[in-house]
Amino acid sequence: MRAVVQRVSEASVTVDGNITGTIGKGLLVLLAVHRDDTDEQLRWMAEKLRKLRIFEDDEGKMNRSVEDVDGGMLIVSQFTLYGALKKGTRPSFTASAGPEKAEQMYDRMVALLEEALPGKIQTGIFAAKMDVSLVNDGPVTIIVER
Repeated sequence: MRAVVQRVSEASVTVDGNITGTIGKGLLVLLAVHRDDTDEQLRWMAEKLRKLRIFEDDEGKMNRSVEDVDGGMLIVSQFTLYGALKKGTRPSFTASAGPEKAEQMYDRMVALLEEALPGKIQTGIFAAKMDVSLVNDGPVTIIVER
């Protein structure tokens, strides 16, 4: 499982002209599921995202998590994070989970995070063409992988 996490002051996702998810201060999480991922890895990733200390404390150090700052999370599926360019210039996505497994794990991730942070989780639409807008705060971007 791979996630690109951006600390944002705001972010939203739009599908067919309709906003499906929007947050203020928080984390934009672009999430990809690997073909070999397990439920254990999913639970690890959910906990890591929830506890990731990339918000500044009173001394300006990255020492607070999204839950510490009462922030939101916008979770967007993005299988292209497993795009490989070993040969040529067209990416291969063979490491990405198939649509059925990926959607099940994406939905489970959203449910785990919603359980831990009720009312703070927003999403895109799985497998839809999405427009993602964000204001990266910092900028701070972290890649989390397990």
